[in-house]
Amino acid sequence: MATKLDKPIKRELEHAGMLYTVTISPDGVRVVEKGKRKGRELSWERIISGDAELTEALKLSIDATTREDEA
Repeated sequence: MATKLDKPIKRELEHAGMLYTVTISPDGVRVVEKGKRKGRELSWERIISGDAELTEALKLSIDATTREDEA
């Protein structure tokens, strides 16, 4: 049986030689570079609805188009 998420849980993550603090809370997920205040945050609504995935796919598509135009 899973434990109910009723308060924030913080964990440290090392990725590509950088340290991050990951906070999982009832509101969503937040990732902040260790020692910084600003980071990226996603609400559960955006994650569950697939909006976050759609936004990332759109960004990748725009980036690819921009690179082709520069070549």
